[in-house]
Amino acid sequence: QVQLVESGGGLVQAGGSLTLSCVASGTFYSVNTMGWYRRTPGNQRELVAQITSAGTTHYYVDSARGRFTISRDNTKNTSYLQLNSLKPEDTAVYYCNADVRGGIFGPNTNYWGQGTQVTVSS
Repeated sequence: QVQLVESGGGLVQAGGSLTLSCVASGTFYSVNTMGWYRRTPGNQRELVAQITSAGTTHYYVDSARGRFTISRDNTKNTSYLQLNSLKPEDTAVYYCNADVRGGIFGPNTNYWGQGTQVTVSS
């Protein structure tokens, strides 16, 4: 079984920063694309950023570009999301997502973390 565990959320003032971490643990062959989603208070879910296994940044939502940075450490099976210049509208539950290969020939399975709350006060 594979688990994704997020950490690093919290309460911060507008303009502040947070670093979210997501660690994949369990038995698997490799962690492929990793991403961060968020669910806003209005219950909208959106993909915030995504990174491939090679570390090539794949995607940022327009509202995050220039403020957020996604990275990963494959030796630790960990993804990071650096949140800078935070705004009240960034308030959401942030979820880690990963495509995980179970064995050398697969299968590939998509997993979600439990979520971490980010609250930005004005």
